[in-house]
Amino acid sequence: MPDLQLDGRPLRVAPGTTVAAALALGGDGSSRTSVNGQRRAPLCGMGVCQECRVTIDGMRRLACQTLCRDGMQVQTRP
Repeated sequence: MPDLQLDGRPLRVAPGTTVAAALALGGDGSSRTSVNGQRRAPLCGMGVCQECRVTIDGMRRLACQTLCRDGMQVQTRP
C-alpha cells in the first residue's frame, strides 16, 4: 500500500489509487486554489479540464492521471 504525504499529512491508499482519488479520501477533495481564492476540484477525470493540477514531488502534474506511489509528496496549496 502506498504511503504518501498530502499537504504534509500522511495518507495510506490502496495500490492503483490515483492522486485525484487520494485527494477525496484524505483531504477536502480540492486540488488547487484559484486566483480568486476559491478551492477547485477535479472535474473531468481524464486530464482535459486541467482542474486537478497539483504539485507532486516538486513538479506540476494532473492528479487524475497520476497513480500514487510510496513516498510521494503531494501539495495542493502554494
